[in-house]
Amino acid sequence: MFSFCTDPDTLDTFRWMACYLTTGKHMGFYWSFGTVLLLLAITAPTALAFGFGGASMARSRIAPIRWLGKTYIAIVRGVPDIAFFLFFVLALDILFEWIRHEIKCPDWEDDIWQGNDFVVCDIAKLPMGNAPQWIHETYGFLLAVLTFSIVFGAFAANVLYGAMRAVPRAQLETAEAYGMNRRQVYWRILVPQMWVFALPGLSNLWLVLIKATPLLFLLGVEDIVYWARELGGSKTPRFTDYPHGDWRVWYFLALLVFYLAFTRLSEVILDKLMTRLTRGQATLGGDAQRKAA
Repeated sequence: MFSFCTDPDTLDTFRWMACYLTTGKHMGFYWSFGTVLLLLAITAPTALAFGFGGASMARSRIAPIRWLGKTYIAIVRGVPDIAFFLFFVLALDILFEWIRHEIKCPDWEDDIWQGNDFVVCDIAKLPMGNAPQWIHETYGFLLAVLTFSIVFGAFAANVLYGAMRAVPRAQLETAEAYGMNRRQVYWRILVPQMWVFALPGLSNLWLVLIKATPLLFLLGVEDIVYWARELGGSKTPRFTDYPHGDWRVWYFLALLVFYLAFTRLSEVILDKLMTRLTRGQATLGGDAQRKAA
């Protein structure tokens, strides 16, 4: 980065540290914070969509659809998250490659399951073996996003299902008495009012999602935990020109500060959003606002 970073052995402490913290590998560490934020930006609305779909299915009047929605919620909530994170990445990868195999290689005669190995034709592999590295990394990241969305979508579905049931039944019956059909009651009365009941649970789920992002490290994505371990360790091939002792405690301390600051910022924004949603609503928050006024 700097012109004086030619021979690390001749640098004083300040210049050595400046060169050390501006290497290309450290730039990868800094960019990994963006990877975490991008994961949250994509996963949060996607998981919310999964949750809304699951909650709508769980309260459906059609029995098979209702059973499917409640089964999705129960299974994901009843199994440890780490098991699903490790399972879905493998299962989704196999599913996508099997679909491509069936489409692109219809004349394949060998069994795709050869012992414990899953073997498909070369053009069906995801990503292709000759694909650039960024495609491999993007594919792994998208699998991680989909896995996070499926898992946290089940928790969001449970929160939204409870919020839908918390909306006073009298308001739905009043809407029906005014001539609204079921679809109008659902989209104009139930859905707008359920958010004030769902926000506390969704807020907690958002904070849990933030704390779960280090699981990217287990899914093979080079996130901030991966780089902190690699750059902070003393016995690492990452730095041959800048050898140092075991500095992992300082790297993980930086992660601690980052997560604490980000969760605090999230709490402030969510509190303001809750205040706005409860204004004029028949809830404890809305009642408190009316008394204060």
